[in-house]
Amino acid sequence: MPQKNASGLEGIMAGETALSTVGKEGLDLTYRGYSIRDLAAAASFEEVIYLLLYGSLPARAELDRYRSLLITLRDLPPPLRVILEQLPPTANPVDVLRTGCSALGTLEPEGQDRDAHAIANRLCASFPSMLLYWFHFHRNGRRIETRAEAHPTVADHFLYLLRGEPPSALHARTLDAALILHAEHEFNASTFACRVIISTLSDFYSAVTGGIGALRGPLHGGADEGAMKLLERFSSPDEAEAGVRKMLEKKEKVMGFGHRVYKDGDPRAPIIKGLAGQLAEEAGDRTLFPIAERIESLVFSEKGLYPNIDFYSAVAYHFLGIPTFLFTPLFVISRTSGWAAHILEQRAHNRLIRPLAVYTGPAPRPFPSMEERS
Repeated sequence: MPQKNASGLEGIMAGETALSTVGKEGLDLTYRGYSIRDLAAAASFEEVIYLLLYGSLPARAELDRYRSLLITLRDLPPPLRVILEQLPPTANPVDVLRTGCSALGTLEPEGQDRDAHAIANRLCASFPSMLLYWFHFHRNGRRIETRAEAHPTVADHFLYLLRGEPPSALHARTLDAALILHAEHEFNASTFACRVIISTLSDFYSAVTGGIGALRGPLHGGADEGAMKLLERFSSPDEAEAGVRKMLEKKEKVMGFGHRVYKDGDPRAPIIKGLAGQLAEEAGDRTLFPIAERIESLVFSEKGLYPNIDFYSAVAYHFLGIPTFLFTPLFVISRTSGWAAHILEQRAHNRLIRPLAVYTGPAPRPFPSMEERS
């Protein structure tokens, strides 16, 4: 029997997954059973990619080999570089990754000599290269080398390519943790889009391209950019409190607060807030972080809403020197690991995803002649 209509599929169980627990009563957010708190504190992003794709944490030798593999997959084929150079400098950088993914799918298609795991690793390794090659070509007129073997982690690699100098330990660790926190989140909109596409027996690149398209929307992947734009509107905590209070009176949405699943607080938010606080202290900040804390306090006291991961991610990325318009593509770089794991899981137990709809149109009626329509 069809279930009752649920707008946005809220509350509907659409399938099973062994990858993560999200919003389950009494349970922390976990990836394959490991607490997100433990992973963010003690693991690296490469360990989490491996965990999601292969089902277990790598031993030391396995991790070393895996990092070496990802380094070899960072280079971009010459035709893809040409495509990235042809894209306009005004393009949305998420569109750049979407186009880059689709183009790579034509240059290195899925087949017997290139399986799903190989493609997953290729995309996880090369998305930072695609984004920052395009960025530097159009911003600085430079064709950068993307391999950067001296920087073995994804976080080190991204920050080095972006800034042209090795990141500090705190900066690299913060981005590493942020990538872990964003890596996987059950049947969110972009992941579900990937699973729907792959359930048709489409190819891996098509599914990831669809995921990128879903993540582009401000209600999903763009919330941290919205949060940063909000924070930048104010020059002091007092000004922020007055401004946000007016927003709440007008029932305007405050970006970075509330969550579709978490009603008692996003478990990822305190982790990234702590790191953002360390970065603010290192930078000698006396403005941005206090503004964020004042807004957090006000929104909770007035609306009972907690900040989600996006709110303090924006603060952390700002102190890492990452331009605001690169926040969402950084989410793509992280979430590709989760998308890939879901694609593999969907394929292993596939059934075409085809929900029902509640029809709300006109009742059956006769087809009118041309004369009857006048």
